[in-house]
Amino acid sequence: MTDPTNSYLITGVSVLGGDPTDLLLRDGVVAAVGGRLDAEGAETVDGAGLIALPGLVDLHTHLREPGREDAETVLTGTQAAALGGFTAVHAMANTDPVADTAGVVEQVWRLGREAGYCDVYPVGAVTVGLAGERLAELGAMADSAARVRVFSDDGHCVSDAVLMRRALEYVKAFDGVVAQHAQEPRLTEGAQMNEGELSGRLGLAGWPAVAEEAIIARDCLLAAHVGSRLHVCHVSTAGSVEIVRQAKEKGWNVTAEACPHHLLLTDELAATYNPIYKVNPPLRTPADVEALREGLADGTIDIVATDHAPHPHEDKDCEWAAAAFGMLGLETALSIVQETMVDPGLLTWEDVAERMSYAPARIGRVRDHGQPITEGAPANVVLYDPAVRRVVDARDSASLSRNTPYAGMELPGRVVATFLRGRPTVLDGKLA
Repeated sequence: MTDPTNSYLITGVSVLGGDPTDLLLRDGVVAAVGGRLDAEGAETVDGAGLIALPGLVDLHTHLREPGREDAETVLTGTQAAALGGFTAVHAMANTDPVADTAGVVEQVWRLGREAGYCDVYPVGAVTVGLAGERLAELGAMADSAARVRVFSDDGHCVSDAVLMRRALEYVKAFDGVVAQHAQEPRLTEGAQMNEGELSGRLGLAGWPAVAEEAIIARDCLLAAHVGSRLHVCHVSTAGSVEIVRQAKEKGWNVTAEACPHHLLLTDELAATYNPIYKVNPPLRTPADVEALREGLADGTIDIVATDHAPHPHEDKDCEWAAAAFGMLGLETALSIVQETMVDPGLLTWEDVAERMSYAPARIGRVRDHGQPITEGAPANVVLYDPAVRRVVDARDSASLSRNTPYAGMELPGRVVATFLRGRPTVLDGKLA
């Protein structure tokens, strides 16, 4: 990699879509912002036509290591993250062994530091083994070198209301947050896709919207009752958006995320029986997609999170019912947000910085990311070209897996460069 002591002068770049200016990155911070900067000895990067955004922060990434290194490793996952403009990711706990102890979260944290492509913040499991029976070592994980502040059984719902209440009460001691995978298990047994007319026609077991909405409503009430922080993972239905909106109107400490695939793709794709479109929660209706976009635009949905879920070829190249849930998301997230939110005028680039950098860093209690591009701030910066269009080729992914639902699709935008504390992890669209 490039020597981290180097300085970089980015000329004529548009910070958050504003007027062209220069940025000087030196000694890990933004050393200067202004017109026609002169930085002798700095390497110059032409920023003409590019937008500078603060390094993106993903609150929901599956890196698979330890245990499923055939699907992804911390190294390959963070390389994919850097190519997508991310400088920090939160690694979900459903590894093997499960990240439910201080030892495992510290292992993941150290693997991220060794890889060096972006900072990795482990998410601790809420329950031992994700089994939903007893609380994991939340305090020990919070006190570990990884300083875990986000806890989730993602992939499994903490369906026991008493256990969920205890988790919400416990994390208050260290300002943590419980990120819930909202899925009532009894209502989704054997479910394969969104429940509706189409699921009946295709002969696939339906996944009702109420299975998500009932858990969100319950957990909002629990969070308000105990005065704790709740984060709702991968919101996918119009009803869920409305429940979160009502909770926020009451002043409850609830945040929520939407995933890129739920902003763009619909359940109609299940008619192909191609397992590339099988995901949890499932792709929903066009009306749900519209509600999610509106919720993200008005701030009801706080952030975009990728739910990057790599799977090896054999877990996806099979019949629909046997296929694993999940799809890749890190390298295409910013393009999909441009396509669905920016180009239609629903979000500005300043809004994108809020939804994909500032807010996820706040929710995850990450101090060194999610800060505006101003003098003295950590030099976590992504340079993005919104004018180009590209056809997604799964073979170009840095991920070990190829389960992208966007293969062959033309999307706008391209990450040109990513800087982590002033050191380039991506230059000219390639890993540095």
